[in-house]
Formats: sequence, structure tokens, C-alpha cells
Amino acid sequence: MSSLIPKKRIGNLLTRREMLRLTGATAVASLVGSAHGEAISQGQTTAPSQAASASLTGAPSCVVRPQQTEGPYFVDDRLNRSDIRSDPSDSSVSAGVPLSLVFHVSRIDGATCKPISGAIVDLWQCDAFGIYSDFRDFNGYFDTRGKKFLRGFQTTDAGGKAQFLTIYPGWYLGRTVHIHFKIRTNPASQRGSEFTSQLYFDDLITDQVHAQAPYNTRGQRRQRNDRDRIFRGGGKDLMLQLTKDREGYVGKFDIGLRLA
Repeated sequence: MSSLIPKKRIGNLLTRREMLRLTGATAVASLVGSAHGEAISQGQTTAPSQAASASLTGAPSCVVRPQQTEGPYFVDDRLNRSDIRSDPSDSSVSAGVPLSLVFHVSRIDGATCKPISGAIVDLWQCDAFGIYSDFRDFNGYFDTRGKKFLRGFQTTDAGGKAQFLTIYPGWYLGRTVHIHFKIRTNPASQRGSEFTSQLYFDDLITDQVHAQAPYNTRGQRRQRNDRDRIFRGGGKDLMLQLTKDREGYVGKFDIGLRLA
């Protein structure tokens, strides 16, 4: 099966119906997501994802990661910015513990690992209270249509790096704490490639963060990693390794992609 899936576009946005059709019996996206070349279907992954990196001596950034569902909250707002904490509509800033994220995106080609420059990395997440921007919750919990906080994209540089400043995410019913990301390696092409997945956090660190304001006003979260259905489909290979700094946390995420 080809690892490149042509996409119909309405402007620059792939409709949800088209996404579901494309992810049915084939792959959730157009990149290969395992060390042996199998496509990964939505909600299912292969294990473990470290095999490719182990075979690439001296190339620690070539770590193959499992793809996961996009979820309902992606909006292709095309906000080119590194600091995604603010809302452009009113300049308000999402409160929370600062989190600096550094992506290193590479291409796995045989036994070589090469940085991918010019790829678009999208990031979107909920705020400290479990709320996403630019979305109307059908249960009436929130309506943030027109807001753009905690969304944005960066283009990888010559070293395959894209960096963001955000906040440690809060929680909402039915999910463990996570951040969504999408990588588009050729966004201008009608046959562009996409890789969509999620980032996860150590439960012990989350407990420490969520004990602080403003997270603690939300109450105790009800879902941990091991009880989250989506996390159980490869989440251990999507954990962020965090280091503490003076402001908050820094997380580095290496990912290697096999392209057609």
C-alpha cells in the first residue's frame, strides 16, 4: 500500500467526513508509522515504536511514533506563531504553568536519518480548565467560537526543529491529559503528507501541576493514563520527557517519519 494518500481540499482544510473516509480501512494519515512499514489505523498502533531508532546508530532523533486520532477540536486556523498562549481576538493570555516544547522532525531513509525542513507542525490543546478555543461544546459546557488561544503552528528549520511556548494542559471528562499535534511535510501539495498524534505526560508530574492554581479550581481529574482508551493505543511511545526550569517545564520530542 502506498504511504501517500491524496487529499481532497476545501481551501486548506480537510473536512471531517473526508478524514473519516480516508482513515476507514487504510491509514489515519499519509505517513508510515512503524519500523516495519505497516500503516497505523485510527485508534490502533503497533508496538514498540523505538525499533527504528535503535537501528540508526548515532541518530537519536529518528524515533518512530504511533499515530493517534485527530479528535474533534482541530481547526486549521493557520496561526503562524511560536507562543500560542495568547488569544489574538483580545490579547488575553491563558493562565497556567509555562511549557516549552521542542520538536525535532526527521526523515528515515534506509539507514539514514535526515532533518526535515519546511514541515508545518500544528499544536492545539485545552487550557487549564479543560476548554478548547474556537469550538462549541455540544453539551453546553463552553462556546469559544472565534477564540484562538492555545493553537498555532511553526515551520521546521534546517535542523528539523520547531519550538512552541504553551502551558501545561488541564483535563476534561473522558480523557487523560494530552496535547494534539499534526505534522504536514508538504502542505502546498494536493498529495500532501500528514502525521497526526498526541503527546502525554507522567501522571505524577500532572498531579503536582494540577495541585497549583489555576488548575486546582477545576477539581481533581477523573482520568489517568492507564485508564484512557486512546493512550492505551501507543501512548507510552508518545510520552513527553520533561525537565523542570525556573519558569515551568521543557519538553523535547523527537520523531522520525518514513515518507514515500
